Amino acid sequence: MQSKNKKPMTAAERDHVTRVKELDCVVCGASGPSDAHEPEQGLWFISVPLCKACHQGPEGWHGTRLRWKLRKMDELKAIDQTNRNIYG
Repeated sequence: MQSKNKKPMTAAERDHVTRVKELDCVVCGASGPSDAHEPEQGLWFISVPLCKACHQGPEGWHGTRLRWKLRKMDELKAIDQTNRNIYG
């Protein structure tokens, strides 16, 4: 669902997000397609691929973040790894 205060994605942002969603989960490696998690609203070029459990599950980013903590992962590391997976 689009926030009413959020600008619509540009064509370049949509293309990037499409590539991100094709990747495996950057936290646990679950096979894609993945959700595109945007660490800060509207900054689509730093989005990372996450499976449902690592994104919205009770132990995921929007929960306790236990899945992230056990793998010593944070958003900066996830962004870095995502970029390596796309451009590497």
